[in-house]
Amino acid sequence: MHYNYIQELPYTNMISEVEVGKHLYWHIGDFYVHGQVFIVSWIVITMLLILSILGTRNLKRAPKGLQNFMEFVLEFIQDIAKSQIGEKEYREWVPYVATLFLFIFGSNWAGALIPWKIVHLPEGELSAPTNDINTTVALAMLTSLAYFYAGISKKGLGYFARYIQPTPILLPINILEDFTKPLSLSFRLFGNILADELVVSVLTLLVPLFVPLPVMVLGLFASAIQAIIFSTLSASVS
Repeated sequence: MHYNYIQELPYTNMISEVEVGKHLYWHIGDFYVHGQVFIVSWIVITMLLILSILGTRNLKRAPKGLQNFMEFVLEFIQDIAKSQIGEKEYREWVPYVATLFLFIFGSNWAGALIPWKIVHLPEGELSAPTNDINTTVALAMLTSLAYFYAGISKKGLGYFARYIQPTPILLPINILEDFTKPLSLSFRLFGNILADELVVSVLTLLVPLFVPLPVMVLGLFASAIQAIIFSTLSASVS
């Protein structure tokens, strides 16, 4: 764990922070942000945009190639939203669930497949954005906002009556539940991705040839599962 580098900074505003090794910081106003998280996030977003443009450029009635793959992904995400939200209301939430799933999936696999260590930075190294607690907390907070938006848009201010049901005694517990949901979402994703990268790094140092390969394959599978879990849980609370 690294703390000295943070102490050398003259002033930091950080809502949540878990330091593993060194990080590249960008100074924006009074804030210091993790530069390597933004770099890899922009790369992932750019790749997703390129794939979406290529896959929908020449749409055909009988899809094939990349268009066929894109439609398969869309149907998969629609099934997630439909199973968690319901037949009548799931369509308006498909873009949100799809954005979460594709960004998390792309970020996880970018960290597992691309050899970021060959890119040298002044501090820290490039890795999956989802192994940074700030990224996963931000995604979980978006889900919380979507959760409140869905409730208020459907029931108005009467939505908050749920906090005192079935009895006002449960008010503190019901409020605490809404705070624990984003925490559980963020720490589950962060912990699994960080643990996978640490295990692969340690095995690569100890046994650099064949032993890490099965763990890397398992990591790819686990990364995909984590994207499915996060998007599914987000849809279930939306």
